[in-house]
Amino acid sequence: MKPIRSLATAAALVALLSAGAAHAESRGFLETLHRNTTLTNTVPENGDQNPYAVVVAPVSAGTIKQGDVLVSNFNNAANLQGVGTTIVNYHPGTKQMTLFAQIPHELKGCPGGVGLGTAMTMLKTGWVIIGSTPSNDGTTRTKGAGCLIVLDAQGKVVSTIANDDVNDPWGNMAVVDDGDHATLFVSMAGFGVGAPDGNPPPVFKQATVLRIELAIPQGQPPVVKSQTVVASGFGARADKGVFLIGPTGLALSADRKSLYVTDALSNRITEVDNPMTRDTSAGVGRTVTSGGLLHRPIAMATAPNGHLLVTNALNGQVVEIDPKAGQQIYARWIDTDQAQSPPGSGDLFGIAMTPQGDGFYYVEDDVNTLMLAK
Repeated sequence: MKPIRSLATAAALVALLSAGAAHAESRGFLETLHRNTTLTNTVPENGDQNPYAVVVAPVSAGTIKQGDVLVSNFNNAANLQGVGTTIVNYHPGTKQMTLFAQIPHELKGCPGGVGLGTAMTMLKTGWVIIGSTPSNDGTTRTKGAGCLIVLDAQGKVVSTIANDDVNDPWGNMAVVDDGDHATLFVSMAGFGVGAPDGNPPPVFKQATVLRIELAIPQGQPPVVKSQTVVASGFGARADKGVFLIGPTGLALSADRKSLYVTDALSNRITEVDNPMTRDTSAGVGRTVTSGGLLHRPIAMATAPNGHLLVTNALNGQVVEIDPKAGQQIYARWIDTDQAQSPPGSGDLFGIAMTPQGDGFYYVEDDVNTLMLAK
């Protein structure tokens, strides 16, 4: 009987090793990262703070070099929300930060003024587009509808995009850029949201995702050719701590057949089908995953393996999700600041992959820093 038991033990050991090897081969992207590094303080000379958007330059143009990291500031020097007016530029080659743009708070064509949020992109033609979610007193009590601001590669404002479908461009954009034309997806979180009264303030299920089709004539700024609300009915509300809460992260699948949205107040990721071609709203779309490792999901990026990387607003973690399987793979602490409870709560906003795809940039807004996870 002893040889039989030995064979059984050996077979079990082989099965265990095989399972371990299979697990090793299927590691998620976050498990390949080793350290979080502070790159720079993001406060420019005028004292603006609270970094939000993070965008990696796809090309060299004007004062920007390919691979530079643009970061917007949402607060002013007095730490009032919705009145930050600066975009800074971190240069990985020199490890220096410079001011890319400083926009007047009062800007013609931008209802309510300028408060630079998380909605930002740089196009292959060198134009930078950023959303304004403005306030005059740091609260939603004086919130304006805002606009999208187009800047040239020198940081100069050249035009604005404002209309009835634009109301507080809030989340990081998903972008398809084909050079002479581009498609932007932007979440609009301001509809219905007013003063931060109540505990908590009321939720308005009026937030949308707007698809904007741009034509980009050679040497000329982008112009809007058409726009379509492709998703609607997401919850949004005022918040004294973070100004407002609404759908924030947007990411397209590689085949462009799915648009993923972080629905913060419902603590879920949803999927909108056929986002490039649909001519009606999909509502809030289909739930991909909810709860679990998600704790008010906000910014989102796509890893090289096609998984989604989603930052949490209520702790310092980023969560990896397989959107096709609807599976939450792994969570990694990228902000362990014990000053918040849980650690890192309320610190994470923008996120962007490195050009090489071997890590990602993010910001810690409590200490005004640009970080690199790699």
